[in-house]
Amino acid sequence: MKIEQIYTGCIAQAAYYLESNGEAAIFDPLREVQPYIDKAQKDNAAIKYIFETHFHADFVSGHIDLAKKTGAKIVYGPTARPEFEAVIANDGQEFKVGNYTIRAIHTPGHTLESTCYLLIDEIGKTHGIITGDTLFIGDVGRPDLAQALTKDLTQDILASHLFDSLRNKIMPLADDIIVYPSHGAGSACGKNMSKETTDTLGNQKKVNYALRADMTKEEFIKELLDGLGAPPAYFPQNVMLNIQGYQSLDTIIEKGQTVFTAQEFMAKANETDAIVLDVRHEDDFVKEHIPGSVFIGLHGNFAPWVGALIRDVNQPLLLVTPEGKETETITRLARVGFDFSLGYLKGGIAAWKEAGFETDSIQSISPESFAEALAKEEKIIVDSRKPGEFGNGHVVNAVNIPLDFVNEQLAEVPKEEEFYIHCAGGYRSVIMASILKSRGYHNMINVEKGFGGIKNTNVKTTAIQPTCS
Repeated sequence: MKIEQIYTGCIAQAAYYLESNGEAAIFDPLREVQPYIDKAQKDNAAIKYIFETHFHADFVSGHIDLAKKTGAKIVYGPTARPEFEAVIANDGQEFKVGNYTIRAIHTPGHTLESTCYLLIDEIGKTHGIITGDTLFIGDVGRPDLAQALTKDLTQDILASHLFDSLRNKIMPLADDIIVYPSHGAGSACGKNMSKETTDTLGNQKKVNYALRADMTKEEFIKELLDGLGAPPAYFPQNVMLNIQGYQSLDTIIEKGQTVFTAQEFMAKANETDAIVLDVRHEDDFVKEHIPGSVFIGLHGNFAPWVGALIRDVNQPLLLVTPEGKETETITRLARVGFDFSLGYLKGGIAAWKEAGFETDSIQSISPESFAEALAKEEKIIVDSRKPGEFGNGHVVNAVNIPLDFVNEQLAEVPKEEEFYIHCAGGYRSVIMASILKSRGYHNMINVEKGFGGIKNTNVKTTAIQPTCS
């Protein structure tokens, strides 16, 4: 069977391309749809269907743009109610793509409309299953995302549905079929996903906690919900964009490519409530940046951090980017529904300085200098990593304020006293420092290379627990 996983690491998302005998199908496409069109044209195939496993929360699907550009039909599973033309499949309904058959299997739990798609080849053998967010490698989808939209649905009710879907619809399938999930490690749609992005169902039955054969429903619900943190604030907004529709990505890119001189950029920032978003490398931002700007580097997990920290997808943004990265920045913002890029600074920071405008910086020191400072006197240390990372080893007496929740835990950050801030490698601490500076905190010192550098010095840390690969 000709099926290709198209994995986008920065948002840990997998789309799928299937082709047979001049016809093609796309499963869970990203917002930028031209690569799918190009792939089909290369195969001399017409895209016939766009299959959606559910209304996604962590990204905006490209289903509407792709349908408009190709004439393909959008397909959802039972109970889906999109506000645009789509085929709503019945449980068990089959669709032909060339010589292949796609069978919709309704698997509520992650969301009510969640649907998996069995892939059946030309001789009638089931090759694999597109599982969306119902079943991941090593995990299953979180059952709490629909609560923001439907108050009658609790996470316990959805978890109960998920248990039934897994036991009655997926686990009875043959062990040799391949599981093709929508996400891998790093996605906020689950809590314990593997770095692997495909596996056989038989192996998942052996290693995935949620598929344990002797597990009761009560045990499943307890294990599934244990340690499940709050979903990012932008998730419900992405769901609504996927249900209601959105602007064409072509239009968003065109608007976002408005070029501003330094003077125009300053004027636009003053006349709007736009956030100045700087997406350069953290080392460049630390040295000099526009006062009050927020740093989220394009080279890291850019889009999820934008969604988690800026939170409102309708927030206007003014961009400071590396030269040549303007379109990529606008596109990656749009992947998570941030469609209001107003434009970017022509010539970057160099042009800003040439225009006579001031820049700001973040005091930053090496791990060795940090160790020397701690040896002289006790310091306040803020660790911006996730609680799990913190628990596996941290600087003695450090305070854990995860970057994910800096907006909620702002009151815990020292306002008057000087403090040091670090993360794992130096990326997240600069994001957090930029947010704090934009809120009036100017008393932090960033530790370069983060805990990865600190643990190679003589700074006292708690025991570092081994991690499973």
